[in-house]
Amino acid sequence: MSLIEQIKQLREETGISLAQCKKAVEEAGGNEEKARELLRKWGVSVAEKKQGREAGEGIVHAYVHQTGKVGVLVDMRCETDFVTRSEDFRSLCHEIALQIASMNPQNTEELLSQPFVKDSSRSVKDILTDAIAKVGENITVYRFTRFEV
Repeated sequence: MSLIEQIKQLREETGISLAQCKKAVEEAGGNEEKARELLRKWGVSVAEKKQGREAGEGIVHAYVHQTGKVGVLVDMRCETDFVTRSEDFRSLCHEIALQIASMNPQNTEELLSQPFVKDSSRSVKDILTDAIAKVGENITVYRFTRFEV
């Protein structure tokens, strides 16, 4: 696979900028797995820098399980309304609501420490960190409520 194809594939998989993908592939010497790991590590660094920033925009996302017996309201925050309207942010909100519906965490700290239901090798905090690196803004799970009949 050529360098350009590797960069393109990494960009499609991660949503991270082409420049960052190119840098990762070059530093990894063409090793795709090492490039993914570099992007993940850089994403954590970016997320740590963003965490102190105020997340004053956001949405309340509602999810009701198909049985109608479990429902979740989750208040997710980010820095700008631009990100609030993005498909990536809305998709993240839905994934977090699914996590809450299925795993029933008691608080935000417990939620973030749980294994992610769609990939148990990663925590919910890891998923949130990836999203922060991708959109370039602080994102928080501000609060949530789970209802069950």
